[in-house]
Order: sequence, then C-alpha cells, then structure tokens
Amino acid sequence: MNTELIPGEPVRFDTKIAVLLREDLEPWQRLNVTAFLVSGLGSQVPEVIGEPYEDADGVGYLPMFRQPVLVFEGTKETLKAAHTKALNRALPRAVFTADLFTTGNDRDNRAAVRAVPTAELNLVGLAVYGPRSGVDKVLKGARMHP
Repeated sequence: MNTELIPGEPVRFDTKIAVLLREDLEPWQRLNVTAFLVSGLGSQVPEVIGEPYEDADGVGYLPMFRQPVLVFEGTKETLKAAHTKALNRALPRAVFTADLFTTGNDRDNRAAVRAVPTAELNLVGLAVYGPRSGVDKVLKGARMHP
C-alpha cells in the first residue's frame, strides 16, 4: 500500500473507501445513511483509520479515515448489483436498508436487517472498502454523487 508521505507529492492509495447511495433519497437521508455506513467500516477495518489529530495548542481530536471517502449514487438496481458483487468479492461492507428509517436504535436496526433475506434487502446505501480495482468493479454503473 503506497501511503508513504513524500513532501510535495500527492498521497496515492491502492485501496478505496466508497459509499453508494440510492439516487431517490432525500438530502437528509443521504447524509444520515453515509454517516452510518462509514461508521461500520471504521469500526471493523482498523487500517482505514489514521492517527489522532492535535491543534497548535495541544488539544487532541479523534482520528479519522486516512484516505478520502468517495460517494456515488445509482438506481435501486445498481445498488443491488453492487451489493452482490461486494458479497462475491468478500469485501468489507456495510448496508443500510429502507427499514432503518423507521427504527430508532441499534438493536432495532440490526433486527430489521436480520428479518430480511439477502436477496430481498431494500438497500438504500452500501459502503465498501478494498483494493481500488475491486471496489471500482463493484461500483460499475454508479456515478459520482453530485
């Protein structure tokens, strides 16, 4: 993984963090889904997290992702195809289903996903992490979020 910092040179990663959102979501839903999805990656894929931050006065801040998160959008069908590809490639992933808009806590969220077979999940968002080329193949047909 090329993450060596060389002054004046751009940092390039051979991995990608991507979020795919269903195109018909309201703006508040897009933000909410994105935040939930990336929290899943950050909690289970430790290599995506950088070092803690500190300002000039020595005040510390939480670490964040060490690389950009790219956000895409697509149709319901694009999302379903991407989910299938992510599963087939065994990439680390997080899902957000339409049912989660009606729950109010983590326990109910997990129960809502658990109640639906994989092929029938009503996906509104998917986050994936992995080799750049693999993530690109998962996202085929999606477009960058405006």
